[in-house]
Amino acid sequence: MGYSPEFVEKMREIVEDIRDDRVDFPIKVVAALDDTCAVCPNKGKTTCEASMGSNEHVLSMDNKTIHQLGLIDGAVYNKSFLVRLTAEKVKPDDLDYICKGCSWLSYGVCKEGIAAIREKYSIEE
Repeated sequence: MGYSPEFVEKMREIVEDIRDDRVDFPIKVVAALDDTCAVCPNKGKTTCEASMGSNEHVLSMDNKTIHQLGLIDGAVYNKSFLVRLTAEKVKPDDLDYICKGCSWLSYGVCKEGIAAIREKYSIEE
């Protein structure tokens, strides 16, 4: 589901780090190009250039996520806090709104991931 082998590898690394309970690290929350975008072949100098409207779409998902979690754009939070907060405040079906129009949504892996962290923290529907 990646855009290039480099993007797939970067995404794998990020997901692996986030899933690793043994490590905690600061994450700067941004509604903008981020570390995941760094190796994306559609990354422009300051915006996503995948297609007409793609940058607005990505920013919309970023902003919906920030709002859903009650975060501050540009603030830094510990990974452990963000994972726990996500488990508490995001239900799998919330992704239908937050990620509306995302090509990955139909695969179901993101909803499965949200369900898994909610189960890990014993948060019921």
